[in-house]
Amino acid sequence: MAYWMVGNIRPIRPKCFLRAHGLECTLLSISMNPRMRLFCRLGLLSLFIVCSATALEPLAPDTEQRASIREILHKLDKRHYRHLNLDDTFSSELLDLYLKRLDPTRTYLLASDIAEFEGWRNRLDDELRAGDLDLGFRIFNKLRERLIARLEANVALLESDAKFDFDADESLPIDTDTRAWFKDAAEADDYWRRRLKDGMLRLIMSGKDAKAARELLVKRYKSQLHRASQQQSHDAFELYANAVAGMYDPHTSYMDPRSLENFQISMSLSLEGIGAVLQAEDEYTKIIRVVPGGPADKQGRLRAGDRITGVAQGVDGEMVDVIGWRLDDVVDLIRGKKDSQVRLDILPATSGPAGSSYSVTIVRDQVKLEEQAARGDVITVPSGSEKLRLGIITLPTFYMDFEAYRNRDENFRSTTRDVYNILQTFRTENIDGIILDLRNNGGGSLYEATALTDLFIDPGPVVQIRHANGKVSLDQMAEHPAAYRGPLVVLINRLSASASEIFAGAIQDYGRGLIVGTQTFGKGTVQVMTPLKQGQLKLTESKFYRVSGDSTQERGVLPDIVLPSLYDVKEIGDGSQDRVLRWDRIKPADHDTYKNVDGLVAPLSSVTKPVSSPMPIGAIYSRR
Repeated sequence: MAYWMVGNIRPIRPKCFLRAHGLECTLLSISMNPRMRLFCRLGLLSLFIVCSATALEPLAPDTEQRASIREILHKLDKRHYRHLNLDDTFSSELLDLYLKRLDPTRTYLLASDIAEFEGWRNRLDDELRAGDLDLGFRIFNKLRERLIARLEANVALLESDAKFDFDADESLPIDTDTRAWFKDAAEADDYWRRRLKDGMLRLIMSGKDAKAARELLVKRYKSQLHRASQQQSHDAFELYANAVAGMYDPHTSYMDPRSLENFQISMSLSLEGIGAVLQAEDEYTKIIRVVPGGPADKQGRLRAGDRITGVAQGVDGEMVDVIGWRLDDVVDLIRGKKDSQVRLDILPATSGPAGSSYSVTIVRDQVKLEEQAARGDVITVPSGSEKLRLGIITLPTFYMDFEAYRNRDENFRSTTRDVYNILQTFRTENIDGIILDLRNNGGGSLYEATALTDLFIDPGPVVQIRHANGKVSLDQMAEHPAAYRGPLVVLINRLSASASEIFAGAIQDYGRGLIVGTQTFGKGTVQVMTPLKQGQLKLTESKFYRVSGDSTQERGVLPDIVLPSLYDVKEIGDGSQDRVLRWDRIKPADHDTYKNVDGLVAPLSSVTKPVSSPMPIGAIYSRR
């Protein structure tokens, strides 16, 4: 025990005040010692506090977790597409990635903490190789200690009589990429005072009075405090193991038994929710993609990049602030029974942290196959003195009714079957051309992407797959004469991903149609699930390449005709994530080239306004 005399501190939860500086404190009755009473009468002592060096009972790895990390590293080394050496470079980069995941906004740890961790920069690989997790847990424990201390200090300040001066000219840095670690506790205190002030101001601007805003912030930080204090050893292990897995690529991850159960529920047809793909980012739950045909898509207001800040049940349920929550806990709140309502507070993607939020009500439901099915329409458009009849095929996803297929149902539903039937209908409508709309199509069945391509090209390869051992397979082939040979336009955008990119890339490489829109998502990797003794590992096993030899990874498909994008490519897309596999090229596969659209690109591009792109516009046309 160490005895500290602290002068001139207001007697408002001094325990929390010192916890903010990394100290665990307990008030000691000054009436027990006459000398202390004398010091108080003389004004020499305001508070007498006993401080312990251990704020929390530190979390420690168990034997099973040590065995699990060795198993994870073995499977990554043997099966992952990217081969990494477990050396000092790996250790150094792992430390940076781990710290970014632990404290992404650099708002809890101090520069002194980082200086301590620097001494371990080249040791993590040695410990991992031995199945040792001590350093990873020590870093986690330090973050947890700082986090709890800060949350208690925030609650103490908000529950005190302290006033925020909204007339003072102050700013709050929000660019976490350039922010340095706090040099000391005083700098951290000043930042958090301004951050609490900013939180109050934003809530007031959204319609709450000052008292309600303060109460909401108290609830927010108390909720985070409760959750942080309940963390257990498996939480530390999962985060550290995921940092190790994330060294290979952003789609490789470890799932402990609880996370695995949530994943299996999310893949089940019995899941009833809002139909959105979510991801944790900083302190927010971010919407990555709205599932076509799902409840959120029908509601119509949610967009990729929006952040969920609150969740409420039913019409009158209390809005639970979920800023700072774990992703799986937020998902638990959003799930519910079919036909029940859930209300979400949304901070739009187009708004900064100081933007205004809005509330949406969504009726939970299953995403039904028929609501994701291909849809055909015919429109008439003027063309000089004539009118053209165009067939529009809207394709929200690449689907297949696997259950019906396994049951040998001859009439099972699939993307290719439905589009083929639409093409037959168009044939009777005497259409002049087809527009196939793949905007917002996040992918799906690889088999269906290949089979759909088969409807528009004659026999030939559709996509190449390169495996971790370097072997390239050409198993995905078009095998039948084209069912439609007329003019074809394919619409794409930033949310067209995976199977959509395979189809659009093949159509472009064959010169079979014109690709119009914006650069696609760039998801060109294949993941597999591999079981562990404790949980499961999802790892990237192979990579897609177009018949031209270009990868669809990171770069995606670049359109022939570029249109303005609704999405910031720096924020949405595979290339926006840490440690992505990079775009590259392999040997082209032998394939036909129709070349019936090349003459259209230049004249059509001349009447469209160029837009900013991470890829020079000239590169789009020099690609073929």
